[in-house]
Amino acid sequence: MAEWSHFNEQGRAKMSDVSGKEQTKRTAVARAVVRMKPETLSAIQEGRVKKGDVLAVAQVAGVMAAKRTPDLIPMCHTIPLTHVDLRFFPRESEGRRDFAELEIESEVSTVASTGVEMEALTAVSVAALTVYDMCKAIDRAMEVTSVYLLEKSGGKSGDYRRDEPRRRNGV
Repeated sequence: MAEWSHFNEQGRAKMSDVSGKEQTKRTAVARAVVRMKPETLSAIQEGRVKKGDVLAVAQVAGVMAAKRTPDLIPMCHTIPLTHVDLRFFPRESEGRRDFAELEIESEVSTVASTGVEMEALTAVSVAALTVYDMCKAIDRAMEVTSVYLLEKSGGKSGDYRRDEPRRRNGV
């Protein structure tokens, strides 16, 4: 089992050793989508949710989550994050009037010997769950429909870019 970096000689899980890897700048961008009723999205955008500013709270929750990723994902290394940002992109669903979507993107960076994909994914996941928590009283049918890595750069494995555009100028 020695060829697998997360298993020891007895076949049990271990944290991989990254001490020999070069410290480089590494960035990851992840996306999550929350599907909801159009009225829910309007309430978020117009500040009519009783629990407060949904996007502001989700933003802070996402940043906090990125910083706490090693506490949640067992084999993640504790790494110094140099940048965490989240952006929100509300949109009506194409060709459908029965639901709208809120896309959430995170961008996380570090200078370290391992990447930040898990931190970016955790940030959007927790931000999406925060949106659900803050809006569940008005829309229990909300869905977190997608969580995925959009792009990453740096490190031994090189760059990765999903074949879809990155959003710009969120709210």
